[in-house]
Amino acid sequence: MKILHTADWHLGHQLHGHDRRFEHDAFLDWLADTIKHRDIDALLVAGDLFDTANPPASAWQQLYRFLARLRAEHPALEMVLIGGNHDSPSKLDAPHELLRAFDLHLVGSISRDDEGRLETERLLVPLRGKDGEVAAWCAAVPFLRSSDLRPDGLSEGQDRLIEGVRQVYEAVLSEGRARCHPDQALIAMGHAYLAAGQLSELSERRVLGGNQHALPAELFAAA
Repeated sequence: MKILHTADWHLGHQLHGHDRRFEHDAFLDWLADTIKHRDIDALLVAGDLFDTANPPASAWQQLYRFLARLRAEHPALEMVLIGGNHDSPSKLDAPHELLRAFDLHLVGSISRDDEGRLETERLLVPLRGKDGEVAAWCAAVPFLRSSDLRPDGLSEGQDRLIEGVRQVYEAVLSEGRARCHPDQALIAMGHAYLAAGQLSELSERRVLGGNQHALPAELFAAA
């Protein structure tokens, strides 16, 4: 199975007041050509589809036009997209049922049942190969906000954010392992800001959230 992973498209972004739609169109054309020429089986997009929580209509049109193009050109292509810290969880989730009818998986936020238990069903997506058989499972965890977290059993000194994120990933990956057969892979996809990361010297702006949301890399290794 061939998987193409990408992230941080930031559709709708303006660079110092200049619209970048032409650049984004060029990127999406390149991506579509790459998927075709490399005979990709699954496209995974790890967040920040848009640059802001309220992107312009033209950015939504870009996204939907591109997804429609891929589905028309590659009927069997698996597509899994998650929300990032720049995206609006509710707006990404709004067309979920419609997109699911076209076998497109767009996950903007996590959800819980009436008893507060994490609903892992829509966060675990089967990825099928050309033979139609499930070759892998994708644990698609969107950017986790403080309101998403309900950590249990916090000890004195434990960080609520770090422990809450760890428990979400632990629950999703545990369920994923239970579903995986010995010949199937489990792929974890998320969107997070990690401690000790380096900012580009040419970055136009500071990373949203900064150190307040920095997570230790070993958190994900432990999950």
